[in-house]
Amino acid sequence: MSQLLTRNLQQTVSAGNLRLTALPQCPDISLYLISEDYPRGRLPDEEMLAIMERPAYWAFCWASGQVLAAHLLAHPEVCRNRTVLDLGAGSGVVAIAAAMTGASRVIACDLDHHALDASRINAEANGVSVELLDDLEALDETVDLLIAADVLYDRENLEWLDRLQEFSNEALIADSRIRDPEVFSGYEKLAEVTSSTIPDLDELKEFGEVSIYRRTFTNPAL
Repeated sequence: MSQLLTRNLQQTVSAGNLRLTALPQCPDISLYLISEDYPRGRLPDEEMLAIMERPAYWAFCWASGQVLAAHLLAHPEVCRNRTVLDLGAGSGVVAIAAAMTGASRVIACDLDHHALDASRINAEANGVSVELLDDLEALDETVDLLIAADVLYDRENLEWLDRLQEFSNEALIADSRIRDPEVFSGYEKLAEVTSSTIPDLDELKEFGEVSIYRRTFTNPAL
């Protein structure tokens, strides 16, 4: 299974390899992540273009994903017996935590088919299964809970905060990029946790400060 992910990775990072890695803040979950020896120096121009056009973000466990997964594992009642959709699933880490804590159904949603491959294979590596969806607009039901981690790195995605009620009865968001509290108007801040991306990208310290927000929608649109 990991051979498929390695082929996907090497379409972008030709010298990259994957290793099944246990996560420091939720060691019950292991993911196929890019190994620590991935190339960090100047890359060939064609590889830089490939990274820009299709970054293999699914090959990392970002700080917010690790924090939200750990939160779900520590509070299994959040997902138990519920239909859960993980928006921008990436590696699948949060979807996996939802499945491990008793969700009746878990949908991993991502526009990148390589990320969906990663979500499926990582779920299988952890003894759970997830459904795959490549377009949130194609969802034909209202889910009980929508979860998302590190999807607001692109400011164009901010509009989704006001649209989540079209798809879910409740939203749980983990983010380390937005510092303006007005952006999360209507959301309850549950926690702030220090974390890091795995493997470490030497990011600015501020990107390791992850906040978790929750909002319940009383009048879902669907």
